[in-house]
Amino acid sequence: MLDGSTPGNETGLAVLQDRVSDPEEKTPSSRFLQAELELNAHLRGLTFGEPVRYVYNPLEYAWDPHRCYVEKYCQPGQRFLFLGMNPGPFGMAQTGVPFGEVKSVVNWLKITGEVGHPADEHPKRRILGLGCTQSEVSGARFWGFFRKLCGEPEQFFRHCFVHNLCPLIFMNASGKNLTPPELPADQREALLSLCDAALCKAVEALNVSMVIGVGKVAEQRARRALSAAGVKVQVEGIMHPSPRNPLANKGWEDVAKAKLADLGVLSLLSNS
Repeated sequence: MLDGSTPGNETGLAVLQDRVSDPEEKTPSSRFLQAELELNAHLRGLTFGEPVRYVYNPLEYAWDPHRCYVEKYCQPGQRFLFLGMNPGPFGMAQTGVPFGEVKSVVNWLKITGEVGHPADEHPKRRILGLGCTQSEVSGARFWGFFRKLCGEPEQFFRHCFVHNLCPLIFMNASGKNLTPPELPADQREALLSLCDAALCKAVEALNVSMVIGVGKVAEQRARRALSAAGVKVQVEGIMHPSPRNPLANKGWEDVAKAKLADLGVLSLLSNS
């Protein structure tokens, strides 16, 4: 069930595997991509039962734009890692970029790359890639906020990077999105234990001083995983911009701005 590769991806991944294994290539971006490649390999060994009927991994079929995002914006000196939980159906599932609402990814982040297809697609949840016309509210709010705050993406990424704990998206038979907390307990823990280990490697690769969970679930999972592994990093959180969250619908930007000011992040990002 967990086979989201497309023709040509495996060759590309093998080439990258060789390159990031080169000691001369141990940049933050190469180490970060290495951790993701290793996670992908582990995730291929998982199986999921009811209520899960479809599993997409955009780090397989949307590797091109994902790699473009990481190599363009993952850089030395970043202090803050914004951490989401897992892809949305019209965000990262389409673009390979966390919170990857298509217009933000194409027009602001200037990400390019070919997007393939999962091996098994739900007829109502087709992957259209960077040509997808449906907007994802969470991603539009997230990147739209930082676009207004920073002006140019370089201002944001000078200090910050954005990542998802889990790269997989799950759907039931009707195509309804299922979040990791909605999975059966044994399947959820098998999945998230792998993602926890990969997060620790990613944090060490980036050498950030603070992880900011976007939403309570990501914050709590990051705190637990990093503490258990002895990774010394501060873990905080901001409200998730999801339209499912009534408080976010009443003014997510104001809440996020106040929290980031408290954390000392806002003043670093403002373009004024």
